[in-house]
Amino acid sequence: MPAPATAPPRDRAAILCGLAGWLPPRVVTNQKLSQRLDTTDTWIRSRTGISRRHFAEPGQATSDLAAEAGRRALRSAGVDTVDAVVVATTTPDRSCPATAPLVADRLGLTGAAAFDISAVCTGFVYGLATAAGLIAARVAERVLLIGADTYSTIVDPDDRTNAIIFGDGAGAVVLRAGHADEPGAVGHFDLGSDGAGEELIMVAAGGSRQRSASAPAAAQDHYFSMRGKEVFRHAVTRMTASARTTLTLADSKADDIDHLVPHQANLRILRAVAEDLGLPPQRLVTNVESVGNTGAASIPLALADAAAKHTIHAGERVLLTAFGGGLTWGSCLLTWPALTRIDHPHDTGGTQEP
Repeated sequence: MPAPATAPPRDRAAILCGLAGWLPPRVVTNQKLSQRLDTTDTWIRSRTGISRRHFAEPGQATSDLAAEAGRRALRSAGVDTVDAVVVATTTPDRSCPATAPLVADRLGLTGAAAFDISAVCTGFVYGLATAAGLIAARVAERVLLIGADTYSTIVDPDDRTNAIIFGDGAGAVVLRAGHADEPGAVGHFDLGSDGAGEELIMVAAGGSRQRSASAPAAAQDHYFSMRGKEVFRHAVTRMTASARTTLTLADSKADDIDHLVPHQANLRILRAVAEDLGLPPQRLVTNVESVGNTGAASIPLALADAAAKHTIHAGERVLLTAFGGGLTWGSCLLTWPALTRIDHPHDTGGTQEP
């Protein structure tokens, strides 16, 4: 007698089940920056699309932002424990140790695995792939992934080129073990890097390369530097190519995508990527106008903003793509889940600097 038929096993996957963002309360407008920099609100908007950004208060560190975003993400997911905490950041509290164990401790998650990822603005996408791997390998059942950066601590405040672009913030997601056919399943990744372009985006001082040199570092080497025109070209090219590769892996095409959520570098870059992919402007998710470039926090902050505004709905297909220093890039495709609670990242009760 033949054995009874059984359903084929479903692949284990990471499912997005919680989402949150948090912005430090201090808002810095273009008008405020124009009081000390040779610039204007009109010039900044025309070049970047940015009208304001949030800065951490003096004494506030990346872990403070990360912990608040993580706390909100856990609340969104309705859980109080996870097996791993991953923090993607370019601005850790210290060069040693990692920031993630401190964040885990502050969230009452002592004992959970905790580590940082450094892939600059691609850090959140790299973190998604890492968290998905931990779950697929059965190392973890639930993972808290946080993208957090305080660029105001590494950007020269008198640098007219970069000071207008970057802001501070944190975004977080909770991922749980599930199956690849569930809404919220994270999958079909493309990741890449090109170290030959490291000098395009960097902080030259502070690492072992500079510390081992005989001559002291110049003061400017302690600040973030970026070669804007070359970065613009690489960002558009790399994000577009990575997004296309991800669609191919998923046996999909651009027309199948409901929302494109790129790293929020600047509005001109985002529009160029959408145009190159053949996507209409209404499918492009942006919040760079009100937060600036927040590094590894930018994609989860944009997702939290869109979800809180009900711009993204359950069942829609969402394509994430990012580019950052390293050079690094990456993309990911997922179907949006039904999330029960999303706090808007701007709900900080803060003040604005006019």
